[in-house]
Amino acid sequence: MAVNITTRELLQILEYTPAGHNIMLSGKHGIGKSRIITEYFESRGMKVVTLFLGQMSDPGDLLGLPRKDNASDRTVFMPPYWFPVDGKPVVLFLDELNRARPEILQAIMDLALNRTLAGRSLPEGSRVISAVNEGDEYQLTDLDPALVSRFNIYNFCPTPGEWLLWADKNGIEHSVIDFLNENPVYLDGDGRNTGEMQIFDRIPDRRSWERVSDILKKSEAGPQVLKKTVAGIIGIKAANAFFENYSVRNRIAPEAVLSDFDSCKARLQKLVPHEITILNEGIYRCIELGKQGEAASSNLMKYLHWLADGGKRECMAHFCSLFENAAYAKANMFMMTTGCFKYITDFIKTI
Repeated sequence: MAVNITTRELLQILEYTPAGHNIMLSGKHGIGKSRIITEYFESRGMKVVTLFLGQMSDPGDLLGLPRKDNASDRTVFMPPYWFPVDGKPVVLFLDELNRARPEILQAIMDLALNRTLAGRSLPEGSRVISAVNEGDEYQLTDLDPALVSRFNIYNFCPTPGEWLLWADKNGIEHSVIDFLNENPVYLDGDGRNTGEMQIFDRIPDRRSWERVSDILKKSEAGPQVLKKTVAGIIGIKAANAFFENYSVRNRIAPEAVLSDFDSCKARLQKLVPHEITILNEGIYRCIELGKQGEAASSNLMKYLHWLADGGKRECMAHFCSLFENAAYAKANMFMMTTGCFKYITDFIKTI
């Protein structure tokens, strides 16, 4: 059984794993494997070449086509479109590895061991990373143990909090973020057993929530049409739960609390505890992403006093638990450099 890793752990593993090691990531579809790999290496100036092996029908798609070399009177292979010919190292991302045809997998063997294809070597410093799906709901090809042994294998299990932080950073609609913050079970499913579902049943995944966000930002349709549109993306069960929440959400932006607590106080009084815990998470994400203004420390202190002294000690305890969890390193550092840190630690002692 592969070891489970989060997004933060994956980024650390990519940082210190030598280029000569191959990495295999297993996990459900739609959880961000290819996106994270691409963003990580492109931010470091490396080209990422993604090959969808499940779509290749012939080894020539991977190896290139043979031709006669007149000078040597031998057969050689022309480099395929993706092969780096400029000598610069690349990241070769082999997506859908366990959907590939057996003859494609045979060609991968030499690549995984020697970094060569048809006698042609990848540039020094290149990396080979693969992604596989695992589960009875997928149509998969059995992988040869000899091939699997050539990879460091990790089961990628990004936490809901990591996705929410990414979503906030990338402009996902706030109603989607708030709903999934409160109902994380719907981020990667809806609680149903996939083995009991029909082929055209929809269940939500992280990619589908991005599409829901796109619809909510642009749609001018009436509520019934909008609900059916969203149900076609995430399924009826998740859509019903989302719109029940969507219609009653009394949202206060964390940026507003951190910029002017006093102007938000009257609205804050109307929030119920679970809405305040959602706001707590939003405040941490806001600071983690550097969205807080110059007056954030003083307004945050007012908010903490409002929680602790205003009969909302359970919500204050939740805020402190987020600090202790250390999932938001930059937000914690911000609080540790202000009076908020002492106030939080003093409150924890009273629990």
